[in-house]
Amino acid sequence: MNYATIKNCDIANGPGVRVSLFVSGCTHRCKGCFNAVAWDFGYGEPFTQETVDTILQMLAPDYVQGLTLLGGEPFEPQNQPDILCLLRQIKKKYPQKSIWAFSGYLFDKDILAGRLGPWEITKEYISYLDVLVDGPFIEVQKDLSLRFRGSSNQRIIDVPASLQKGEVVLWEDWQGHGKGIK
Repeated sequence: MNYATIKNCDIANGPGVRVSLFVSGCTHRCKGCFNAVAWDFGYGEPFTQETVDTILQMLAPDYVQGLTLLGGEPFEPQNQPDILCLLRQIKKKYPQKSIWAFSGYLFDKDILAGRLGPWEITKEYISYLDVLVDGPFIEVQKDLSLRFRGSSNQRIIDVPASLQKGEVVLWEDWQGHGKGIK
């Protein structure tokens, strides 16, 4: 796997201060994508254990709330094994940090349906996620007023609650105020 960039102290892709990993490779190729350069699986730098160590170091400060995975497409089958390796190490070292992912795939129809490579890898991968923003970016549904999403078709999903309930459960306000999401 290659990655396009790593952002330290990112405040745009999830609640609080986060580390964001933008992986390379995406087959969705959404019209109007903000990161089209990362569609190419060969773009960027090789993802190595040194990269993992850098991310772990960036996550160390208490003010960093967690990691966000974006792309490209972090759920492309060829990206999942390396991301899974990263997630295992994060949860071992920082179990209190939250993990968010953005995917053009739909949680219920694609990811849980096992359509994205070996199910055992995908199943373990999603077990580490707190929140998934799913659905392709649809340019005609672009809405800059939406929180943590680019288009109105995208959902912000509480992954543990969804897995427990057996249906999609939308994520509520991260501060617990019950305001929901817009």
